[in-house]
Amino acid sequence: MNWFQALLPREDQFFDLFEAHAQTLASGADALRAALNGGDETPGWCEKIVEHEHAADEVAREVLYAVRRSFITPFDRSDIRGLTNSLDDTIDQMQKTAKAISLYEVTAFAPKMRELADIAVQCAALTLETTEKLHAMSKNRDRLNELTEAVTRLESESDAIFDAGMKALFLEHRTGNAMEFIIGAEIYDHLEKVIDRFEDVANRVNGIMVEHL
Repeated sequence: MNWFQALLPREDQFFDLFEAHAQTLASGADALRAALNGGDETPGWCEKIVEHEHAADEVAREVLYAVRRSFITPFDRSDIRGLTNSLDDTIDQMQKTAKAISLYEVTAFAPKMRELADIAVQCAALTLETTEKLHAMSKNRDRLNELTEAVTRLESESDAIFDAGMKALFLEHRTGNAMEFIIGAEIYDHLEKVIDRFEDVANRVNGIMVEHL
C-alpha cells in the first residue's frame, strides 16, 4: 500500500502549484508595467508576457492533471478547477493586452495606462501572498480576508482611473485621429480587464473560504 500512496499527488502539491501559478501572474504584471514605459523595449517586454502566459498554461495543465489522479484534495475539485481557471484567465488577459500593443505597434502610453499597470502589479503581489497563505487557510483567515478586500479596493480605484483615462483620450482625439482613439480605448479596455480578472481570483478565494471554514 505504501508504494501505491507514493504514486498519488501530495495534497500540499496543489498549494505549491497555486503559488507557482500566481508567480507567473506577478512576473507577467511586472513585464506589462515595463512594456508601458514605452520606447524600443516595448516589443521585447510583450514577448516576455507571452512567455509567462505559456508558463502559466503549463502549471494549469499540471493542476488539472493532479485533480484527475488524486483521491484526496485540499478542497473540492470544482473549487480547485475554478481557482486555476481564474488565475489562468488573468495571465491570459495580460497576453491579450500585449497582443494588442504588438499588433498596433504602440510604443508610447498615456499616464493613466501606466497607473492601471501599477495597480495590476499591486494586485499580483496580493494574489501571490494569497496563494502562499492558502495552505493554512484557518490560521490565515484574517490575513486572507485583508488580501482579498485589498484587491477589491484596488479594482474600484482602477474604475476611476479607467474613466479618467478614457475621458483624456477622448478630449485628445475628438477632433483628430479617430484610429488613435480606437487603439487607445482598446488598450485601456484590456488593462481594466486585467484588474477585473484579479478581482475574480479574490472572489474565488472568498468562495472557498466561505465553503470550507
